[in-house]
Amino acid sequence: MIVTNEVMPQSAAAQAFFADTDHGPMVMVNLLKFRDKADYPDGRETTLSGKEAYLIYGAAVQKCLALVGGHAVFSGDVSGIILGQVEELWDMVALAYYPSPQAMMQMVALPEYQGIEMHRFAGLSGQLNIRTKPGAGFGQ
Repeated sequence: MIVTNEVMPQSAAAQAFFADTDHGPMVMVNLLKFRDKADYPDGRETTLSGKEAYLIYGAAVQKCLALVGGHAVFSGDVSGIILGQVEELWDMVALAYYPSPQAMMQMVALPEYQGIEMHRFAGLSGQLNIRTKPGAGFGQ
């Protein structure tokens, strides 16, 4: 398995994701890798670590999630691995509930979201976003 962390989705991947016919609820699994030092797109000087910059985004994005009917489910630092192998662990895992993929699109278009996204870019060196679909069975 090849794993590539990215900060923004490729255009084709985003189009396919949002064109999917499954318009139901989803939980987005975010596997996050932080920069050692925050690097803001506008070039501002900062003493923040990448994690500190991302946590500013993480605190503010909760309001944006609520505006589209979503909410944070869980976040926590990655502390180890017991099964499988990767060259390098992610730093944090965050789960976010959205009522639909369209709600996620609405959220990223909000002016409130546009105003905080710079902290996400400054903090992350890469991430994986994995859409999951609630289903019958385990954990239900």
